[in-house]
Amino acid sequence: QEQLVESGGGLVQAGGSLRLSCAASGIIFSYDVMGWYRQARGKQRELVATITRAGSTNYADSLKGRFLISRDDAKNTVYLQMNSLKPEDTAVYYCNAWRYGRNYWGTGTLVTVSS
Repeated sequence: QEQLVESGGGLVQAGGSLRLSCAASGIIFSYDVMGWYRQARGKQRELVATITRAGSTNYADSLKGRFLISRDDAKNTVYLQMNSLKPEDTAVYYCNAWRYGRNYWGTGTLVTVSS
């Protein structure tokens, strides 16, 4: 029914920028919280950023100032603008959405940052 599909991943050089998108389909109500997580090879999945329905944002401390999360409920889409990318940002990025205690996940998009 409800699905999240990420897009925008790819290969980028260090210092470059990338914009990820996560489009939701099959929904009637917008999500209370939407966010991005990432999982690097050999590591656990970690929080990147979240944004509430009201627009309140939360970022991993190490990413503040480089990444920007936003949402457009009219398009049922959440974005992640990634700037000044570093090789350590290489990971699979997952879209997450929450509503009424239910958690939804996308299947991920790979971001590779070369040095």
